[in-house]
Amino acid sequence: MVIILGVKLSKKDRFISVRWKLVSTYLLLFIITLLIINFFVYNALLDMYIQERENDMMTEADILSKRVNYFLTMDTTFELDTFLTSKVEAYSKDINSRVIIVDKYNRVKSDSNNDCKGETFKHTEIKKALQGIKNSNIYNFKDVGYVMYVAVPIEYDGKIIGTTLISTSLEDIYNAVGQIGSKLRIISILSILLIAVISFVFASYLFQPIKEFKKAITKLSQGDLNYKIKINTRDEFDELANTFNSMSTKLNEVDIQRKDFVANVSHELRTPLSSIKLLSESLLHQNEGNIMIYREFLGDIDSEIDRLNNIITELLTLVDLDKEKLQLNYKITYVNFLLEKVVAQLKPLAEKRKIKLKFVEKEKIQIKIDADKIQQAIINIIDNAIKYTADGGKVEVSLYTENKYVMIRIKDNGVGIPKESISNIFDRFYRVDKARSRKTGGTGLGLSIAHQVITLHQGNIRVESEIGKGSIFYIAIPYNI
Repeated sequence: MVIILGVKLSKKDRFISVRWKLVSTYLLLFIITLLIINFFVYNALLDMYIQERENDMMTEADILSKRVNYFLTMDTTFELDTFLTSKVEAYSKDINSRVIIVDKYNRVKSDSNNDCKGETFKHTEIKKALQGIKNSNIYNFKDVGYVMYVAVPIEYDGKIIGTTLISTSLEDIYNAVGQIGSKLRIISILSILLIAVISFVFASYLFQPIKEFKKAITKLSQGDLNYKIKINTRDEFDELANTFNSMSTKLNEVDIQRKDFVANVSHELRTPLSSIKLLSESLLHQNEGNIMIYREFLGDIDSEIDRLNNIITELLTLVDLDKEKLQLNYKITYVNFLLEKVVAQLKPLAEKRKIKLKFVEKEKIQIKIDADKIQQAIINIIDNAIKYTADGGKVEVSLYTENKYVMIRIKDNGVGIPKESISNIFDRFYRVDKARSRKTGGTGLGLSIAHQVITLHQGNIRVESEIGKGSIFYIAIPYNI
C-alpha cells in the first residue's frame, strides 16, 4: 500500500494516480530528449573526428603523391624500386597507415606492407583517383574493424600517372567516441534519477492543494457547508480555491434558504390546518343547533381552505417556473388593457382600506409576452404594495417606454423596505417584517414568483425604497424577446 496525497493506494492503483501519470510523463519526455541528444552528440563527434582524419589523410596522400610522382615516370630499376619502397615504408610509419602506390595500369608499384606488390588493384577508390577525383570510403572489416581508404591521383606534367592509396584504421576514433558515449549514458542515467526524485518531490508540493480540495469536498459532502479552503499559491489553484469558497458560501446560503423554506411552508400549512381542525372540533362538540354558529364556523373553515389552496397554488407555480424546459406562451398583448384589468381586479381590495389605486398610461403599447404569467407577476407586486400601505394611502401604476424596454412602475407610499433587505426580497418566503407579514396573510412567495416570471421574459425588476416613505418597483421587459 502507498499513501499519495493522504489517500491509500494499492500497488495497482498507485500507477494510475495523477501524480504518477504526471511524473512518468515528464520522465518519459526527459528520457526521449536525452536519447535524442545522446544520438546527435555521438554522431556529431564521430563525423567530426572522421572528417578530420579524412582531411589529414588527403593531405598526407597529396604530399606523398608529389614526392613519388618522379619515380613512376622512370623505367623501373633496382635502385629506384628500392628507393621508392623505402620512402613509402618510412611515410607509412610516420602516418601510422598502410600506403600503396598504384600506376595508371592499376599495378601496385609499392606497398608499405610488402604484400601486394605487382598485383592489380581495381578498387573503386583507385578508379576514381585515376579519373582525377580525390575520394575516400569507410569499410567495416570483421578482423580489423573500421578502416578508411583514401585515394588521390599522382600527376606529372598535367597527366595522371598513378594513384596513392592510404588505408588507415578508424578504431581509435570509434573507441574514443564510444567512451564519450558511455560517459554521456552514465550522466544521462544519473540525470534521470535526479530528475525523478525532484519530480516526485515537486509533484507532492504541486498536488498539496488537491489534498486540501479533497478534504474540503469531504467536509462539504458531510454537510459542513461553512468549510473554506485556505490556499495561498497565487496561481490557478488559488483562483480555484476562491471559486470553491464562493460556491461553498452560496451552497450554505441555499441550504439556509432551504431550511427556512421548509420551516415556512410547514408553518404556513400548519396554521390553516390547525384552524380548520379547531373549528371542526368546535362544531363537533356543539350541542346547540344554531345555524348561524355553523355558518360562521364553516365560513372560517372555507377561508382557511382558500388560504391553503393559495399557498399550494403558489408553490406549484414556483415549481413550474423552475423547470428548465418551461415554454412561455408568447402572443401580442395590449399592455394598457392588461394593466387596466389588473387594477380593476385589485381595486375592491384597495377600497376596503381606503387606498387610492390608479393607473397612469403615458403611451399605448403592444408587445409579445405571455400575458397570463405577466399578469400574475404584476398582481403579486401590486397586491404586495396594497398590503404594506397604510389605510388611506395610495398606489400608482404607470406604463411607459425607456430605450428598448417597456417599463411598468408600481409606486406606493407604504412602510418601505430597509436597505439591507432589498437584495433578499425576491427570495422565497423572505419577509422583511415577519410579525406584520403574518397579519397581512402573505406567504412570502409573491415577489419570488414575479421575479422569476420577469426573468423568463429576459427582463429585469429593481426596487427603490425608503423606510416610512414607500417603495417603487420598476419592471423592464424588452421589446424584442
